[in-house]
Amino acid sequence: MWARRLACLVISAGLLSGGGGAVVAEPVALTFDDLPTLALDDSPRYADVTTRRLILGLRRQRLPATGFVVGDKLEGRRRAAGLGLLRRWQAAGFDLGNHTYSHASLTTTPVAAYIADVARDDALLRPLLKARRQRFRWFRHPYLETGATLDAKHALEAWLARSGYRIAPVSMENADWMFSPSYDDALRRGDKARAARVRRAYLDYTAKVTPWYREAGRQLLGRRPAFVFLLHACRLNADSIDALAAILRANDLRPVTLTRAMKDPAYALADDFADPKGDQWLSRWARTLNRKLPWNTYPAPPADAEAEARRLDPP
Repeated sequence: MWARRLACLVISAGLLSGGGGAVVAEPVALTFDDLPTLALDDSPRYADVTTRRLILGLRRQRLPATGFVVGDKLEGRRRAAGLGLLRRWQAAGFDLGNHTYSHASLTTTPVAAYIADVARDDALLRPLLKARRQRFRWFRHPYLETGATLDAKHALEAWLARSGYRIAPVSMENADWMFSPSYDDALRRGDKARAARVRRAYLDYTAKVTPWYREAGRQLLGRRPAFVFLLHACRLNADSIDALAAILRANDLRPVTLTRAMKDPAYALADDFADPKGDQWLSRWARTLNRKLPWNTYPAPPADAEAEARRLDPP
C-alpha cells in the first residue's frame, strides 16, 4: 500500500485572480480517505480519540469536509464502533463517500469484481445515509487508479453514473500517509519528542508543497483553479488541524465543499486515458492540454519519512 501511495503523490489548492490585480482567496475542498480511521493502532479507543479530535478541529476551524469510507474497516469487532464513528461525521454535517469495500486496485482487479466491491461498500453504508435522508454522491478510486484499460475505465464510469455517483478527483496532496505511521508509532511508544518532530516535519512539508500546487495550476491553466485536497483520517491530521488551517490561510485558500470546488471548469476537461499507475488531476489536465508541469521544482518528501513509512507500513 505504501508503494502505491508514493506513486500517487499529489497536492492541490486554488487561486482565482480578481480584476485589477486583486487577489481573491481560491476554493479548496478538504477530503479525507480511509474512514473510519487510518492508523497503525486499530484499537477502538485510538480510533475514537482520532475521530473526536479530527471532527472537533474541523468544526472549530469551520472547514467543510467529505470522508471516503472503506467498508472492510467495519468488519468483525470493529463494526459497531466504526459505524458509530461514521455517524459522528454525519452529525457534524460532513458528507460520506464510497472508497470501495476493500480498498481495491482497479489496475489489478477485474472490472466486474471491482464494481461488485464498490457495490458492497454502497450496500453496507447506504442505511446510514438513508437514516438521515442522504444519498451517496461521491466515489474515489483507491490509489487514484481509474482503469488500466479504457474498457475498464468506461465500464466503471457507466456503473457509477447509473448509481448516482460522481468521481471525486484529487488535485492536491501532502503525503500525510507517509508521515502518519511514524506519528502513530511514536504515540504508542509514548515518545512525545519524536511525535513532535514528525508533526513538525509534516507541517513544514505541507507548507512547501501547497504553494507549489497553486503555482503549477496557474502555469498549467493560465489561472488559479479550485483544488481538491486529499488527506486521510489519521491521528496526525487530527492533532494538526489548526496548523493545517493556518497553512491554507497563508496561501489564500478558502475551504469549500467538494460540490463547490467541482464547479471549476477544469474538472470538466476530458480525461479519456488509460491510467494503470494512478495519477492526480494536474497531471491528467497536463496530458489533455499537451502541456508540462514543473516537476523539477516539486518539493521532495524527507528521505527519513520515506524510509520510516517503508519500515512501518511495508508494501
